[in-house]
Amino acid sequence: REKCIYTSCYEENVWKLCEFVREERTAPLEELLVVFISNENRTVPLWKQRSAHGDQPVIWDYHVILLQVGVQSEPLVYDLDSELSFPCRLQLYAHQALRSDRGIKPKLRVVPADSFLLNFASDRSHMRNPDGSWKMPPPLYPPIHTASHEPGLHQHEPCCRLGAG
Repeated sequence: REKCIYTSCYEENVWKLCEFVREERTAPLEELLVVFISNENRTVPLWKQRSAHGDQPVIWDYHVILLQVGVQSEPLVYDLDSELSFPCRLQLYAHQALRSDRGIKPKLRVVPADSFLLNFASDRSHMRNPDGSWKMPPPLYPPIHTASHEPGLHQHEPCCRLGAG
């Protein structure tokens, strides 16, 4: 976790994590899936988040995690916002972080990490208040774009969209 580039509340953290894995070859990229967690109301409670107060959940409009699914190993979750281990076994993460006592059912969008690296772009506009100020301080690096996807052109469900590709 300490080697990862991290800015609280930005889905770019997972893009940077995928980039790190690709460059450092810490895991086969084909074993990695980017998982967007949201729901129709854009109110997803997640427990065991570093920004939580006590045992209260953090309510995200959406949240992005990295899932490693190896043929001969137990699925692992990489969540830079979580206070659980890094990585964390999927079963433990689901039990500890995704629990819901309100009947709120999250919806998941799963994207292969290699596709995410090729197609993700963000202009960070969803992180601005109506007056233009930041909801949370942005990362120090420029917004992410790829050769085929410029920032602001592709928005993901529910918040940033992957372009066709």
